[in-house]
This record gives sequence, structure tokens and C-alpha cells, in this order.
Amino acid sequence: MYYIVETNKSFNQASTDLDSAVKHHGFGVLHVHDLGTTLRSKGIAFDEECKIFEVCNPGQAAKVLSTDMRLNMALPCRISVFTDKGKTKIGLIKPGQMLSALSQDTAIVQVAKEVEEKTISMVEEAK
Repeated sequence: MYYIVETNKSFNQASTDLDSAVKHHGFGVLHVHDLGTTLRSKGIAFDEECKIFEVCNPGQAAKVLSTDMRLNMALPCRISVFTDKGKTKIGLIKPGQMLSALSQDTAIVQVAKEVEEKTISMVEEAK
């Protein structure tokens, strides 16, 4: 269900490259959650870095929502850049598997497959 790759890039460089890759593939970055900074700002000892990119393709999102509005809770797609014991990684939960667990509609499954291919391409490009 997960797609995670390790990169030799720094956390910051991988984050910058993911942002570029998302845009290159026709998606937009809606928001970036910087979990590492947020946790540390709350006084929590947290040594790792983690940025979660909320990404969306409006056309694909509209297809999903027009078929089953409940799936808004599974949107937007999220791609993370994070460190784990000194290694920088980029990963996501595969949209195909996630949405097929939430809907058996063939149109949803097809959109999820297309989005999964694109998001994996983004991760590979940023790697």
C-alpha cells in the first residue's frame, strides 16, 4: 500500500525537487505541512524531518467527487518527504489501493490508477 523510495539528496533538496515534479506533472501543491517544525514548536523532542505535500489535479478530483462525494475525505493526495535514521525518503500511500478500498466504482478505480501513476512518477522524478 506504501510507495517509498530512498534518495541521496538532502531533505531540503528532495522537498524542492518534489515541489517542481508535482508542477511538472500538471498537479498543484495545495499546502505543505512541516510536521518536524510543528512538533518541535510545541516543545516535543523530535529529531526527524517531515514535510507532507498535499497535491491535487483539479480535473481528477472533480471526477472522483462527481462520482462519490464521500471520497472528499480521501483527497487531496499526500506525498511526504521525510528522514528516517539519517536517510531521506519520499513516499505516498498508493491512491489505487486506498480508493479501491473505499469504492468499487470502476470510474473511481480508473481515476485512482491514473493518479497513482502520476504521483509515483513525481516521486521518481524528485528522487
